[in-house]
Amino acid sequence: MNIHENLISEDKLVAIKREKKKKEIFKNVPYSLKEEYELDGWSTDRELKSLLKMKRPKSPQLLFKNKVWLTFCNLGFHKMNKDENFHMPYTPDHSVTQRFDVFAADDETGIFIICESTEEHNKLSDFNERLTSIGEIRGKLIAELKKSFPTKKIKPKFILATKNFNLSTSDKDLLSKYCIYHFDEDALQYYEELSQHLGFAARYQLLGNLFEGEKIQELDNITTAIEGQMGGHTYYSFSIEPEKLLKLSYVLHRNNVNKDSMPAYQRIIKKSRLNQVKDFVNKGGFFPNSIIINIDTKSKGLTFDRASLQGQNSISRIGLLHLPKKYKSLYIIDGQHRLYGYADSKFSKTNSIPVVAFLDLKKADQVRLFMEINENQKAVSKNLQNTLNSDLLWDSAVYNERRKAVNLKIAQQLGEDRNSRLFDRIIIGENNKTDTCCITIDTIKNGIDKSNFLSTFSKKNDLIEKGTFDKDDNESTYQILYPFLLMYLNYIAEQSSNEWNKGDNDNGILSINVGIYSLIKISNDIINYLISKNIRIHDIPLDDLLTEMKLYLEPIILYLNNLDYNEKKELRTSYGGGGKTKYWRKLQCVINDKYPDFSPPGLQEYIENDKKIYNQESFNMIRDIESFFKVDFENKLKAFYGERWFIEGVPKSVYDTASKLAIEKTYTSKEGDVQAWDCLYLIHYREIAIHGSNWKNLFEKSYTRPGEEKIKGGKKDKTKWIQRLSTIRNKNFHEYSVTKEDHDFLVTLEQWLLKENL
Repeated sequence: MNIHENLISEDKLVAIKREKKKKEIFKNVPYSLKEEYELDGWSTDRELKSLLKMKRPKSPQLLFKNKVWLTFCNLGFHKMNKDENFHMPYTPDHSVTQRFDVFAADDETGIFIICESTEEHNKLSDFNERLTSIGEIRGKLIAELKKSFPTKKIKPKFILATKNFNLSTSDKDLLSKYCIYHFDEDALQYYEELSQHLGFAARYQLLGNLFEGEKIQELDNITTAIEGQMGGHTYYSFSIEPEKLLKLSYVLHRNNVNKDSMPAYQRIIKKSRLNQVKDFVNKGGFFPNSIIINIDTKSKGLTFDRASLQGQNSISRIGLLHLPKKYKSLYIIDGQHRLYGYADSKFSKTNSIPVVAFLDLKKADQVRLFMEINENQKAVSKNLQNTLNSDLLWDSAVYNERRKAVNLKIAQQLGEDRNSRLFDRIIIGENNKTDTCCITIDTIKNGIDKSNFLSTFSKKNDLIEKGTFDKDDNESTYQILYPFLLMYLNYIAEQSSNEWNKGDNDNGILSINVGIYSLIKISNDIINYLISKNIRIHDIPLDDLLTEMKLYLEPIILYLNNLDYNEKKELRTSYGGGGKTKYWRKLQCVINDKYPDFSPPGLQEYIENDKKIYNQESFNMIRDIESFFKVDFENKLKAFYGERWFIEGVPKSVYDTASKLAIEKTYTSKEGDVQAWDCLYLIHYREIAIHGSNWKNLFEKSYTRPGEEKIKGGKKDKTKWIQRLSTIRNKNFHEYSVTKEDHDFLVTLEQWLLKENL
């Protein structure tokens, strides 16, 4: 059997690609066999003259194999298996073969791919038999591959492509033993998207991953360069053909496929921007600014031969730079669009592009340099900053920043760990928000920040408060806090699966930002409560700790699973910081109803405030204060300014706003003209009081609160109480519950302003 009999290439790929993209299988059958085919799942697509064209949906397994095939074909492999019956011979007489689901080759590479998929989410794998059968004949397969391409120096690789599988430890060991790479659906999605943006140039990213550290044959790696020092770092400045740099370089995109290759800090390439660059280059345009890269010389090797002639007083040196002749030896820090704009261009071999290459930058320095370069270009998003800071701050000299790195790593891992029920629901890096992927890293970070899981320190690194899960160093703390939160959130998800699985657009109340924040906070409350009951949380296994928590989680789970539409709506629309507090306090109240001794700090005050017992009295006091303002301000302004009091005593902005509102109300009112003075808001009185010399001449004596006569800040600080009054007034009293603190504040104002002026 000749391998080439089962391969197609070049133009013939187009027709096969068309078939692979279809979701159904089509077949022409005689009319007499119609019923037989229908029993087997086929349906009529079209009635032809003598035959029926019938169709049947492809199986999920076949759809997955087709997707893998299409991904590698779109990456630029120009020799592919033509159908699902590809067999690779491995004996001298070609009588014995090994089946593979996909085979992809170019002039330098031959890739054998095994495809395994399931519709069961996160199923534990068991590929022992298939992996072992391939591993044991791996050498023979490679030998036969090289015989099949005698004029090429083909480099072989083996890949296990999976969908919905969680690899078992034994399968991982076999993959390592037999040098078989694993591509899960995240990796395939990454390369699929990358090929859409880069075209065949995306293959360089794939080859960098598969052949990292392996030698690139027949590559001219010598270039003239200048050696110098910048910011305490050695660097080389040189120019090189884009084609060479494409083969040597790698971009660490912030994506699940690169999560183990830290620091992965780059944004994914934007197709629109890349097309603009390509068009610019193909029209003869060029970029004079340098591409910034980092070279890890420890494992890749790099030499610099200084020239005999050097500038006498120059601090730089000229010579020949021998770049590492290996895949994935250069990491692009800045300039990926400029570089990939040359891919598939006629200028990729004839142009040269300027490069500044740093040596052995630490990961924190790479991330910092990337962020500094981009600071004045496209802003680095808050979510990407959070993702990068999990690496950047890990070894910070500031202990609070180290804890922030732990916090961010936990948030990120909850979204990337396939064992997590928040997998693919957290926005990592610059991934786009979707209906199900809507939780920000900031939400989880804030939930942990507002808890006392981690220790807090002063600016001098002195311990302020010991965290309940803090083990004094980052790695140890992470290894206990992450498994705890993973186990806890997974338990909530399992017990409230209907609500948990709903997306943001499905009116879900759990897998949304306010829900996850509140669940983290309530877990902290329960842990603190258990500690107060002398349960030594670190002396028991996590499973037992969860068992201790379940007693207090049951009321919450029952509550969440039985909410009606209006109750869900109230929780979902709890926006902002106050909304998160409302959701979290509600969960506390649910536990407190069943276990009254569960009473975290502030809960009783919240319960009292939530009863709205102060609302009506507060509303009455505000109404009375407004009425007092209206009369008192008018009297003072008239007495001082005379007939032109409303023009001379009122700021123009207030005058314009009130006048405009009065005209609108007059137009729609059936009760006659409305006066502008009747259209003031509370905050307007403050603006009038501090306008010009009004404060000194009219209001300072009677509108400075007792005890605040000597505070700094002048009239603006002395009238801040009007701002607070206005804020309370602007609350929706139907939904908002006036706190006891705000109620007491209103009482003092009423006693001061009204009763003292009677």
